Amino acid sequence: MDSLCATTSIDDGGSIHAESLTIDTHVTRAARTQSIHQEDDGHATVELVSIMATASNPVSPGSPTPPLAQARRQDFIPPTRPSSTPFPQPEPRSTELRCVSRPTSQVLDPDAPDPADAPKLPLVGTNVDTSLNDLPTEIHECILDHLFGFRVSAGSKSSITRWGTALRHPRRRELSELSLVSREWRILIQERLYRHIKLKASLESLKSAMAYFAAHPHLRPYVKHIEIWFPVFHPKYRPLALSNANTLPTVTPDGLTTASYVLPMDNCSLEEVFYFVAESLPEVCILTLEGGERKKAPKVRHWIRDASQHRVRAMPKVHSVRTLICKGQWNLIRGEEDFETIMSALPNLQEWHGSYSKPKSKSYLTMADILVKPMRLSSLDLCIEGDYRRELSFPPYFLKVSNRLHFCSRLAAGAASPFLEHISYTGRVCKQFFIDLMAKHKDPRNSRLKSIDLTVKNCCRQVAHWNESGSGITDMNFINAFEELVIAGIRALGRLKSVEYLRIRYVDLDTPYPPLNPHFILRNGRCSGVWSDSIISEMNRARPNARFEELSESFGEVGYQKDGRMTFIPEFPASRPISLKLSNYALLDAAMSIS
Repeated sequence: MDSLCATTSIDDGGSIHAESLTIDTHVTRAARTQSIHQEDDGHATVELVSIMATASNPVSPGSPTPPLAQARRQDFIPPTRPSSTPFPQPEPRSTELRCVSRPTSQVLDPDAPDPADAPKLPLVGTNVDTSLNDLPTEIHECILDHLFGFRVSAGSKSSITRWGTALRHPRRRELSELSLVSREWRILIQERLYRHIKLKASLESLKSAMAYFAAHPHLRPYVKHIEIWFPVFHPKYRPLALSNANTLPTVTPDGLTTASYVLPMDNCSLEEVFYFVAESLPEVCILTLEGGERKKAPKVRHWIRDASQHRVRAMPKVHSVRTLICKGQWNLIRGEEDFETIMSALPNLQEWHGSYSKPKSKSYLTMADILVKPMRLSSLDLCIEGDYRRELSFPPYFLKVSNRLHFCSRLAAGAASPFLEHISYTGRVCKQFFIDLMAKHKDPRNSRLKSIDLTVKNCCRQVAHWNESGSGITDMNFINAFEELVIAGIRALGRLKSVEYLRIRYVDLDTPYPPLNPHFILRNGRCSGVWSDSIISEMNRARPNARFEELSESFGEVGYQKDGRMTFIPEFPASRPISLKLSNYALLDAAMSIS
């Protein structure tokens, strides 16, 4: 005896799944055929057909099934319910298996199609021989993205900060063992594990990495981002009896010793780094060089030989690198010659991200000389001062810079490059940046600049007294200089039509209420941030189609407690302030002086 099994299940819309409908129809046809050849069991057959027709009808039970004679008529068309009429609340139906048995020797209806030609659906309760490898590749990718984190494209602008999740994963070793699940998982997991690697810039480390990739050549194309860090010191262990240093002893596997830090002696040069990347990693597109930071840190060597012999040589070319990230840039680039040496090894470089660990006058002066050089970069991200703290006055190191040159004019020269599309800068800047930027673009139609992002440390300006050069939301001299910077930026938008995004912000981590930090953002024709009558009139002239999302007249309720701490209740507590009227900062200045 063969048996056909079917289930009836209704989804949220009230319709029956196609598998149940096909199987029920097949059972109905078999029952109808059984009625032709077994007249003695006619009443039982009619009852069976009635039950199956009712179970396969998505409409609520209505009139009974027509007699068998009507069921044989070919011109009978069952009534259909209008599609506009919603189904009533379906009655709870049983999802138990219903099996209808028939003899194997039973003769089927000659007019009915051959069951062998019907689509073969897996019967409920049967074992299907499937495995994990039968799943589509997209399903495997989704599973591993859930474990490793979302993986973005190598060409994505946000990939620098988001695609290295496997490198910092706390269970990286456990995740690597998942490559033993299947051959397909091994490839997908190795792509994620080796996508971003980090190496120490020592001769021993580079030799070990080169030998490893030589023994595993299939892993080389997986590396897209490599990070090389140069140690600026390392501990030196000496016996306690021979040590004159006034330091506490430490216990090591070799015994009781005293640790003192000395300069590293095994660091490699940039020439060796570029040679390793060019020979071992053909698909790497992001290179990170971390120079480190310490007091009187040594400069990273650029050449294997001494400085008197490197002029007749050239750096190895790394053609695949598109993005260069320099952390602790002072130890990597201290002059124009250092910059030209690094750029000569990266002929296809498009993005340069440079950041300094501590502010120095030499950092500003070095970048001032580099920015006036012609560059073929499409994106420039420069951070000279990123501590995000307010100041009481200009520091002495910046006074050295202002006595020699105006850095904002040099920054405008770099932003005026005909190939540059995006510029991001963190440091000291004033309205002179936009004035010189407009002056250098003689033909704005040839400009490719699309976005400008400025994070203001302070606005350089002429002051009569030292205490007039501070920053913060309670310093009106700074607020007025910030307004002039915003107005100059909006005026530049009238000439630089290609610029679609402009952000000017001031970040102070010591502020009593961070949402009051002044900022101005233009994105997709919408403005938000600080505003005044001068800003609105200049915006109407430069970009008539741009509008502020809202213009709020007040910050909210601002007060001070006895200990001098500011209390703030915003006007719109459920959302961040979208507009900040600049004249209200004078109230904060007055409240601070009274308290």
